[in-house]
Amino acid sequence: MAEATERDRWDPGVQSYASMGYYAPDYQPSDTDVLAVFRVTPQPGVDPIEAAAAVAGESSTATWTVVWTDRLTAHTKYQAKCYRIDEVPGRAGEYFAYIAYDLDLFEEGSITNLTSSVIGNVFGFKPLLALRLEDMRIPVAYVKTFQGPPHGTVMEREYLNKYGRPLLGATVKPKLGLSARNYGRVVYEACKGGLDFTKDDENINSQPFMRWRDRYLYAMEGVNRAIAETGELKGHYLNVTAATMEDMYERAEFAKELGSVVIMMDLTVGYTAMQSMSHWARRNGVLLHLHRAGHSTFTRQKTHGVSFRVLAKWCRLIGVDHLHAGTVVGKLEGDPATTKGFYDTLRDNHIPTNPGNGIFFDQQWASLPGVMPVASGGIHAGQMHQLLDLFGDDVILQFGGGTIGHPLGIAAGAEANRVGLEAVVKARNEGRDLLKEGPDVLRKAAESCRPLEVALATWGDVTFDYAATDAPDAVPTATR
Repeated sequence: MAEATERDRWDPGVQSYASMGYYAPDYQPSDTDVLAVFRVTPQPGVDPIEAAAAVAGESSTATWTVVWTDRLTAHTKYQAKCYRIDEVPGRAGEYFAYIAYDLDLFEEGSITNLTSSVIGNVFGFKPLLALRLEDMRIPVAYVKTFQGPPHGTVMEREYLNKYGRPLLGATVKPKLGLSARNYGRVVYEACKGGLDFTKDDENINSQPFMRWRDRYLYAMEGVNRAIAETGELKGHYLNVTAATMEDMYERAEFAKELGSVVIMMDLTVGYTAMQSMSHWARRNGVLLHLHRAGHSTFTRQKTHGVSFRVLAKWCRLIGVDHLHAGTVVGKLEGDPATTKGFYDTLRDNHIPTNPGNGIFFDQQWASLPGVMPVASGGIHAGQMHQLLDLFGDDVILQFGGGTIGHPLGIAAGAEANRVGLEAVVKARNEGRDLLKEGPDVLRKAAESCRPLEVALATWGDVTFDYAATDAPDAVPTATR
């Protein structure tokens, strides 16, 4: 690398990325720069500075050789700059590379363009053994080009007239194979029993055993019957995911005609489709639920892919009202500190740098509405005190098997969850220590609620204790 840096920047042929200006340790990022931190694992023998500079170059303006057309642009403005490199604590051979991108590199209001740039070709670059996008700082100047969630947490609660507690949901089980009429029965029983929402799962679209229009009709019949019997507003996440945008719009319009307060889509539809549905939801006054189907294919691995905290930021900009974000205590991956960082990213207006939670940058959302995180996957009534302690009120707690699998039936499963939640919320509001006293609170409530008693007896000891694959890499700082 030293030999390469002695050459003139414009000498023809192959030069190091660092010598072409993509490594700039003296650069001071501006308030309008998009900032990213990558976990870079160079191939053996590749200098980490050159590897980090290559990430900056290949995710902005560089190619493998000097090109004279750079001189036709303000190339120093448009080239990304790696301005800092840190060794990853306790992870030999891995480095955190901080890279700044000028705002003009990105189309306004387009996550598709942002992602095509920042995670385009660079993840296949041969000198890198692995690469992971850990976090981004989205500047206010770019935040303001997005509409964000169609409604947001505050407006959703006003729509639903539900305050002071988490919302409750359940995914219909089994996900696949039910007829439309039986599917609607599950929706009715769960909503009647005390849930606020029921949900299509990610892979229920319009299969031969149940076409989408039939499911919508029977599901909404169940919702409306439950509303009439309970006096509470209810909803069912009608999945509008389909093969084409035309099909998605058709399904969304039909859901609206039936009076649904919420529709759902899968992450697999892609960023452009997600943003289009977000605009539709805002225009039509319908809540938008996003299932993160497929995210773990690129978010879960420690060294390669994209962290979910980055995906959470993209989804808040795209504009969804709900996003599945982990449970910690359930069956799906979720380190407590990392998951706390996800929830803060989705809900708070300002998120300060906090390496202990995996947050590398201050993020200011400039009043962009918050997203309601969804906790789902292997949770049950016996964990209610833990869930409330972890996540607070602005969260949707979804018990699929923990509702539909109740020995006394679906409505009993919903009742157990509702009674358990309200008992724990009351204890929290009285100032009691939920982690210490929560199990006693639930057992006391179960004395006058048979469904809760049975739920605790059935699942009370069920846990999913596995080591997290995505804990933050941070060195603890001394405290006084």
